[in-house]
Amino acid sequence: MDTDNGTRWLTEDEQRAWRTHLEVSRLLMYQLERDLQPFGLTLNDYEILVNLSESEDRRMRMSDLAAATLQSKSRLSHQITRMEKAALVHRENCESDKRGLFAVLTDHGWNTMREVAPHHVASVRRHFIDQMGPEELTRLDAMLHPVAEKLRSERGRF
Repeated sequence: MDTDNGTRWLTEDEQRAWRTHLEVSRLLMYQLERDLQPFGLTLNDYEILVNLSESEDRRMRMSDLAAATLQSKSRLSHQITRMEKAALVHRENCESDKRGLFAVLTDHGWNTMREVAPHHVASVRRHFIDQMGPEELTRLDAMLHPVAEKLRSERGRF
């Protein structure tokens, strides 16, 4: 590779680690997505259900939900429309801000979350957690935490 332009090219070890990370991330997301298919959910659906189920009154402002799920407001709006058709969520106007909208978890959405969550956790455990020991998980968390912090700060979210 041409290094005259000042680029710090990845070493062989760095390249191998980077590509392994990419492959694991893609394969894991693919498998988790496949394991949700029998329930008629995507990983994005599930992430929205989780965020709403963990929020006060099972509701979030659409803008906050978009930020929490790393989606554009437009993409989230389409996603919520699809989830409304499945009766998992509905939208409500925000009384304090007439322009704002809430995404609200329906009873059906809550029951779906309760049904699917054990299967999803088992999938995460089978494909990720159980592949490492407790010490390795602790080290992995310690290694990834600074990367996540840097990326959050660059994004403007803490």
